[in-house]
Amino acid sequence: MISKPYAADFTLNGKKAVITGAASGIGYATARLFSEKGAQVCLLDRNPQALQNAASSIPGSFSCSADVADYDHVNRTIQTIVKEHGDIDVLVHCAGIGDIERAEDFDEKTWRKVIDVNLTGSFFMAQAVGKQMIQAGNGGKIICMASQAGIVAIDRHVAYSASKAGIISMVKSLAYEWGRYGIQVNAISPTATETPIIVGYWDVGEVHEKAIANTPAGRFCKPEEIAAAAFFLATDAANMITGANLVVDGGYTIH
Repeated sequence: MISKPYAADFTLNGKKAVITGAASGIGYATARLFSEKGAQVCLLDRNPQALQNAASSIPGSFSCSADVADYDHVNRTIQTIVKEHGDIDVLVHCAGIGDIERAEDFDEKTWRKVIDVNLTGSFFMAQAVGKQMIQAGNGGKIICMASQAGIVAIDRHVAYSASKAGIISMVKSLAYEWGRYGIQVNAISPTATETPIIVGYWDVGEVHEKAIANTPAGRFCKPEEIAAAAFFLATDAANMITGANLVVDGGYTIH
């Protein structure tokens, strides 16, 4: 049993963090903040060119192209990172897709793609990094990106909602099993965040107006605000938080 004490230094000095979906949006904002707070960051994404551009703007970072839904590729990538750069202290899994359609029109291929990338990919990454953390014996932090769509019903989001609800449940199981190893596993559930994934649905027309009207904070979220939540969960100040779902939604889900 590894028991980690509370420490309020609020830095990631000397930590090594792997961040998926890091070429843009929440993943990129998280990688940039973690680097500023002292971590060495590894950016993972399936878009090689965007990944290279993102990594070049973060001093001291390195990057790997990765398909999170490919079990063998995920495990090879994590093994390579550990071999070349050392043990991983933090995983922030942001990679995800947001295909939307009415439930009666959802085809099998799209359903499986959303579940494979969002839910199965989250498990593959958490499992691969978790095994490395267990072997290293130093504990660690695993943070998976869920969504307000995993908490409340949202129109045309049936597959996305199912995948994100699965992540919320998954982190509880992982936190329960891996607590003995000093590994904290948590989820973050953002509201609509100003990233490319919301374009064409959340950012225009009646959907946009209703979403803003139903959000007590009166606006959508910035990627940097989700990065800040991930940063807190990654620090030793959050050592007593595990199996939790940190909701960052401006109050959208409270009514």
